[in-house]
Amino acid sequence: MKTYSEVLEYLYARLPIFQRVGAIAYKGGLDNIIKLCNALDNPQQKFPVIHIAGTNGKGSTSHYLASVLQSAGYKKVGLHTSPHLKDFRERIKINGIPMPEQDVVDFINANKELVEQMDCSFFEVSVAMTFWYFAKEKCDITVIETGLGGRLDSTNIVNPIVSVITNISYDHVALLGDTLPKIAAEKAGIIKRRKPVVIGETQEETKEVFEQKAKESKSPIRFADSIYSTANAHTEAKGNEPYLVIDVLKNGRPYLQELQSELNGLYQQKNICTVLSAIDVLNESGYKISEENIRDGISKVVSQTGLLGRWQTLSQNPLTIADTGHNEAGIKEVINQLAKIKYNNLHFVFGMVNDKEPDKVLKLLPTNAHYYFCKANIPRALSENELATIAGKYNLNGNYFATVKEALHAAQKNAAKDDLVFVGGSTFIVADAL
Repeated sequence: MKTYSEVLEYLYARLPIFQRVGAIAYKGGLDNIIKLCNALDNPQQKFPVIHIAGTNGKGSTSHYLASVLQSAGYKKVGLHTSPHLKDFRERIKINGIPMPEQDVVDFINANKELVEQMDCSFFEVSVAMTFWYFAKEKCDITVIETGLGGRLDSTNIVNPIVSVITNISYDHVALLGDTLPKIAAEKAGIIKRRKPVVIGETQEETKEVFEQKAKESKSPIRFADSIYSTANAHTEAKGNEPYLVIDVLKNGRPYLQELQSELNGLYQQKNICTVLSAIDVLNESGYKISEENIRDGISKVVSQTGLLGRWQTLSQNPLTIADTGHNEAGIKEVINQLAKIKYNNLHFVFGMVNDKEPDKVLKLLPTNAHYYFCKANIPRALSENELATIAGKYNLNGNYFATVKEALHAAQKNAAKDDLVFVGGSTFIVADAL
């Protein structure tokens, strides 16, 4: 294969990808990734790792940490996240710059036979590619986000400086378990022997699961929200863009006054507390990250890492905002933030995937919005008319559209000057909108 587009076509056509087709593509086990990385001379052992899992917030937390490390002067900061929104290479970045197309081509050409022989999944290949690229480029430090779960996730062959688990809520219950403790046990699988772990949120149902796993692993554990808290959260315009501004307290005392975040969702307060706890561990481990580096990295997180889709303003007239929150906990945060914005009418461009439980999310949505139900361009998407039918049970009314583009166009056309258009319900709805 000579070109990047040929390689992408091969990856999507030949390898099962969970984001597109769902559970059929999920491989719960580490055998393939271990064999694949053995064949590549175990690149995952050649750079330091911060390993991140959790139900919500792990993407934002990963990007915050990478940005702060860049601000702290580390020359090559690797960042692995998933899924991507626009381009596959968003998954694999160094200093916010996606892996070059030619490197993707070279990796697949060199390993195509092995990949096919082992019947690898898309995610297994992308993780192996990430490790290979970060080793080749001699990264100073890397932030590796899990794909799904933790214990059996392909990224879980790293030996991290610190493991970070943001929070636990219901998502992928068919694969991870139908109770919060079961899901927590899967995420806790990233805790490594004698390596510290940071838990972002203390939750009654899951606290004991993490404490028990940490005890078994002899891993020092800390809960970020028992150390850090925030106050006076609000948004301020900086140029044309809104910034989240918060005061951070450490052990109840003022720590970072008027900290500015380029990610302006109010829910980022929890992620920032998690990030600060992880940075404490890094500093205790010999890294040098100052308060000035923290301020700089958090205020430049989008510009330094290229993060997309987190409470992102798509247009000002009408005001159009997109967010990738897609499960019960994520949608609750979206609704909380919408309640704090002044607008006349709300236009909601909304879609879901077919393996979620739509009722749990739909019952949370405001009944006074006009809905534009739509279907993302992936096989796993829930059909727009089926979604509209289910939504009708919860008095959510509107029209339905075959594509996100059509739905967004209709919403923006119908919105008056002081209305708000919101785009969400699924990562893939936001991807199509972008």
